[in-house]
This record gives sequence, C-alpha cells and structure tokens, in this order.
Amino acid sequence: MTDSSHQLAAISLGSNLGNSRATLEAALSRLGTAPGVEVVSRSSWYKTAPRGGPQQPDYLNACAVIKVAINPQRLLATLMTIEQEFGRVRSIRWGPRTLDLDIILYADLMLDSPDLIIPHPRMAERAFVLVPLAEIAPDWVEPVSGQTISQLVQKLDISELAEVTRLEQV
Repeated sequence: MTDSSHQLAAISLGSNLGNSRATLEAALSRLGTAPGVEVVSRSSWYKTAPRGGPQQPDYLNACAVIKVAINPQRLLATLMTIEQEFGRVRSIRWGPRTLDLDIILYADLMLDSPDLIIPHPRMAERAFVLVPLAEIAPDWVEPVSGQTISQLVQKLDISELAEVTRLEQV
C-alpha cells in the first residue's frame, strides 16, 4: 500500500486504573484531535477480567474505527504519545494500566516489523477486542484468515465479557 490517505483503521482501548471510563472517553476525544485521525465510530464499553499478569482490577474495553491519513507507524507513535499523556507506564507485561491503545487493523494491510504487527497478532483470541469490534465493524475482513470479524467472534468463548453500558456511537 503506497497511499495511506483516507484508510480505515481499528483500534482497541482498555483501562483498569483510576476512572477508566473517564480516561477512555478523554483518550478518544484526544485521538480525534490528532493530526490525520478522525474517529468514525466507537463500540459500547465492556468489562473484562484481566488475563495473565499480576492480580489486578477488571478492565474496561472498547474498540473504535478511525479514518487515518497517516501511515501505520505514525499512528502507532500517536497512540503511544496519547498513552503517555494519560500516565501509561510500561513496567509489568500484562500489568494494570491507565490506558492501553492498540492498532488492531489498518485497512487490509498485513505488516510484520520489529515494532508493529498488523493485524494485531492476538486479536482472534481476544473476546475483549473482537466483540466490541464486531459491534461496529462486523463485516470487516481480517486479512490473514480471510474471515469477517463476526465470523471470528463465533469461534470465541465470550462468557468472560459483561457489557457495561451501551452508548451511542461517536
């Protein structure tokens, strides 16, 4: 892909420290002000038990579809900057965090570089990513499997998720 203007990307959002809902709402607003990024839609919020890592509070998770006029590496840098602005400290793998933003999909791009893999390598295993994403982009085809997000969700045990609040999409 040589032209990165006006591509759709999907990101996941998560938080389990502080006022997670306020943090995620503010992070989405901040993302919408980033150069080359427009938030198109956002899923409901989902409460999720943590997986792996130390004992910690439940997460609040969501996904968003964004329109981007920046390349994936610039998007990653933007997301990492926003995480830092909201106090993200990377000290414990799978540990608690104020904010976690991940690129899940970027158009139909398949990328494997030292700092970024798209599609996200563990997205198909994670109900807290696929269920919210299926809510806003059920027909998006994941390029590695060739399956839609709704098809991938059907393969998961989603009992770990509890929908917290259904809010209107952005």
